[in-house]
Amino acid sequence: MTVTAVRKDPHRLTLTVEAEFDASIERIWQLWADPRQLERWWGPPTYPATFTKHNLAPGSRIEYHMTGRAGDQPHGYWDVLEVEPPRRLLLHGGVANADGTPNTEMPIYTIRIGIEEVAQGRTRMSIESVFPSTEAMEQVLAMGTAEGMSQAASQIDAILAEETIQH
Repeated sequence: MTVTAVRKDPHRLTLTVEAEFDASIERIWQLWADPRQLERWWGPPTYPATFTKHNLAPGSRIEYHMTGRAGDQPHGYWDVLEVEPPRRLLLHGGVANADGTPNTEMPIYTIRIGIEEVAQGRTRMSIESVFPSTEAMEQVLAMGTAEGMSQAASQIDAILAEETIQH
């Protein structure tokens, strides 16, 4: 399985999902940089994502929604703070209303994405969510975020395997 760790640290107010892949740093970066590739894995299998706005430039906003089997469409957004291709992203994330505006009843949290080579042709990706308070962390975790992120990252191996078959 791709996901090597899922850590919830209530003292540091963090949720971290780590995964390793048989792919280059640049290839894993493309999974974030290309919205069509991001759609193939972001969100658990039962809630595939559609990115309606995607620009990995500091100061821009990325907007998406996920579609559940019942047709429900939870919306989310990321404000892009820092971009260091192909190794690091820093985002502020939150839940959005259907019109794309931030849902102020839900917390905004920081997302740190790190991509590093751990061996020749093997790359580790970590997605760390940092919450502003214990209550905010509990609220986001109650939505199934840890399980959803783990399921989402677990879909990446299949995307990478398709490319191996095609080449």
